[in-house]
Amino acid sequence: MAGAVALAWGEWLNWRWSRTLVGSGEGNSEAVVVLGYRNPQPSANFINRWRVRAGIRSIAEDTTPDTRVIFTGGVTGGRAAEAQLMADYAKSVLRFDGMVLLEDQSATTWENVTNVIPLLEDVDRIKIASQPAHALKARAYLRRRRPDLAQKLVRADDYRFGEWTLAKPLLALYALWTLRGLVPEERKIST
Repeated sequence: MAGAVALAWGEWLNWRWSRTLVGSGEGNSEAVVVLGYRNPQPSANFINRWRVRAGIRSIAEDTTPDTRVIFTGGVTGGRAAEAQLMADYAKSVLRFDGMVLLEDQSATTWENVTNVIPLLEDVDRIKIASQPAHALKARAYLRRRRPDLAQKLVRADDYRFGEWTLAKPLLALYALWTLRGLVPEERKIST
């Protein structure tokens, strides 16, 4: 019984985080920002591969040809930037042939957000793909840095019921600690 409650709690929190600080979005052009994760090996690790898949599946069907996927993350443990490893995975394994931009200088989520701002100026919708709590943290950072751009935030397809189910309670516990710096209005689910 306790295990089922923990699994349901993890699902609920991740569902909620995926729907916080997002709007409905208008217009056709969009940018999907895929946040990197520490990657010491020469190819995309498990978490970065999942984030790339979540980012690619987040692209809306009604987008324009100038819709872009932005991979963000610098060198944090290996020799190649996380952004480059994720882009290589998207192109070579997932056969993604859309527009790809790289932000390969950042080492933190705050830097990810700060460094992608110039790449977001001219789009109608912005999606941030990562684990739901991490994406929420990035959306809150964008809101703090550029409230005008934060108005363009829409939900990415980074939460799916049953995906990561066994890990979600642990991810939720960790996320509660990492999200402690959010103010109350940054925690409210979007309508």
